[in-house]
Amino acid sequence: MRTSKIERITNETKINLFLKLDGVGKSTVKTCIPFLDHVLDQLVFHSSIDLELNAEGDIEIDFHHTVEDCGICLGKAFMEALGDKKGINRYGFFLLPMDDALIRVALDFSGRSFLSWKVNFPTNRVGDFDLELVREFFNAFSTNSGATLHVEMLDGFNSHHISEAIFKAMGKSIKMAVAKNKDVEIIPSTKGSL
Repeated sequence: MRTSKIERITNETKINLFLKLDGVGKSTVKTCIPFLDHVLDQLVFHSSIDLELNAEGDIEIDFHHTVEDCGICLGKAFMEALGDKKGINRYGFFLLPMDDALIRVALDFSGRSFLSWKVNFPTNRVGDFDLELVREFFNAFSTNSGATLHVEMLDGFNSHHISEAIFKAMGKSIKMAVAKNKDVEIIPSTKGSL
């Protein structure tokens, strides 16, 4: 079973997370930030992982610590659940249209964290959610999962559509990258390790 359990307690947040890579897209996410819950539900559904995530944070200050720490915990959970990465595809990519938005995501669970972010939201917020936190989430995920991640907005004028399309495209990319080839149980690298 490719699963992991992460607990993170700081002076700013308390997070408990359970991840199952070989799931059915079941999401039980409660972060006290409705927009974050919404887009994480999209990521989970489109990746076919199962995720339980409960987060409490100092959202009376702002959403930054909670969003970033959720990205940290999800990244750590992927690192742990993937283990030695034997048999996985390793790479995942998707070009996702959502109405006006067109998003390209490419992902490599290489063990080397890197984020390329080419997204310009037309507005600063969706409701009360500060959209600069979308990048913070994916930066934290990349750093803590050891993934190389490229996110690019090719088109779009609606900030809600753009942000939701990013999470959906990320889900599709994750689904491809973590899929296992049952006939080939090797580490997907000519180096012999990731």
